[in-house]
Amino acid sequence: MAMKASTCAKARVASDRTGHWRVFWLWSLAVVAAVLSAQLLATPAKARGPVSVAPLAEDLIDAVVNISTSQSVKGADGKPLPLVPDGSPFEELFDDFFKKRKGRDSGRRKVASLGSGFVIDGKEGLVVTNNHVIEGADEITIVFRDGSKLKVEEVLGTDGKTDLALLKVKPERPLKSVKFGSSEKLRVGDWVLAIGNPFGLGGSVSMGIISAKQRDIQSGPYDDYLQTDAAINKGNSGGPLFNMDGEVIGVNTAIISPTGGSIGIGFAVPSDVAMVVVDQLQRFGETRRGWLGVNIQSVSEDIAPSLGVEPGRGAFVASVAKDGPAAEAGIKPGDVIIKFDGKTVRSVRALPRIVAQTAHGTTVEVEIARDGKRQVMNVVVGRLEENEEKDGDQSDAGPSDDKPKELATDQDSLLGLKVAPLDDALRQNYGYGTKARGVVVTDVADGSPAALKDIKAGSLIIEAARKPVRSAEDIASAIQAAQKSGRRALLLRVETSSGDLRFVAVALPD
Repeated sequence: MAMKASTCAKARVASDRTGHWRVFWLWSLAVVAAVLSAQLLATPAKARGPVSVAPLAEDLIDAVVNISTSQSVKGADGKPLPLVPDGSPFEELFDDFFKKRKGRDSGRRKVASLGSGFVIDGKEGLVVTNNHVIEGADEITIVFRDGSKLKVEEVLGTDGKTDLALLKVKPERPLKSVKFGSSEKLRVGDWVLAIGNPFGLGGSVSMGIISAKQRDIQSGPYDDYLQTDAAINKGNSGGPLFNMDGEVIGVNTAIISPTGGSIGIGFAVPSDVAMVVVDQLQRFGETRRGWLGVNIQSVSEDIAPSLGVEPGRGAFVASVAKDGPAAEAGIKPGDVIIKFDGKTVRSVRALPRIVAQTAHGTTVEVEIARDGKRQVMNVVVGRLEENEEKDGDQSDAGPSDDKPKELATDQDSLLGLKVAPLDDALRQNYGYGTKARGVVVTDVADGSPAALKDIKAGSLIIEAARKPVRSAEDIASAIQAAQKSGRRALLLRVETSSGDLRFVAVALPD
């Protein structure tokens, strides 16, 4: 009986263990099933892709307009030619007809343009676009999404430097409008939305990211473009670039494309630039940019050590306009402008943009580096438009056949150049005015340090190591001083007969 009892006990234990394992496996299967179920349920959501921007696009699209322009061009007989759209199958027919009728080229019938724009004030009917979209147009028509059209009553103002224009229409009822946001807050990688009229296909929406900021594409003095990979094509010009809050953060202006179509490299005028320009066009019908009165150049690696500043940072003052704001404040050639009105000048091209956006008549602090020391000066900003056309002291006389008297020393010949004092004969010979001072470069050796810095015969050397130059001996003394102090280059200030001034650092021999 004892044995039977023991056997039964063991059987119960085994049964209990089997039951526990069975429960464990059932629980495990339940967990696995729950996980698989969750994954299966999640799959359809994942297949739907990212969150749709349809609500944002629907809210913005009515504020974006198509802009159609036309310009009639008279034929050879002075009569207007028929208006035939560019690319029309009838274009060649009309060309041949009028050429045969007149026996000569009658010229084009019409210059047409299709672009985009956006309403910023629905009550007043204010529309922003690119200047190049409407430039030279005889007639401008705004086409809305619902197909309705309004003729532009007035071009309130244009600005070729930033390629912006402000138009006015007379709406029967308030138009849908959008607002500017801050482009400064944008980060590379932020999502953006472009809406416009590519190839005449109005109401087209494309999406991308901010690829880069502060792009200089050499289109003007204030290049500061946003780069985006959102599809921008011909016809998108003047249209808005939106952030995900529905704010205009750029005006689509240009693309880089070998084919004429989008390859993912588009550029937009930042809203922080556009807002200032548009505001001035609305208030004054023109831009009123700030003016400092300096010619500037970059702080190159060879110049930086002699100035005591970091290469590539700041704006190196090459010349100062007489009686200009900078001159009146005490800024001199050779100074490096580090900050303007509290804003750091990160590169030479940054300064014109910062100054231009400053209201004229404003007193601002300008921080400079001079002889390795920092100084702060108060400058009353002038107005650029009033000072763009300055008459220089220039002569129309070109070089003569007379051979100037050349002077050279062992020291200045180390730089590979020969110079002569500036006298009346040389002034006439090289076209310098009576106020010019310095020594004239009469010869430059091929491959010499001077030649490598693009110093040419006829150039005028005004300063050497920040000191005035009146003779070859002055250059020789500057070279000796530079070598004695262990410098590897000599800083020269050079002028051309056209009045261009620049600083160059010419390498000294070891």
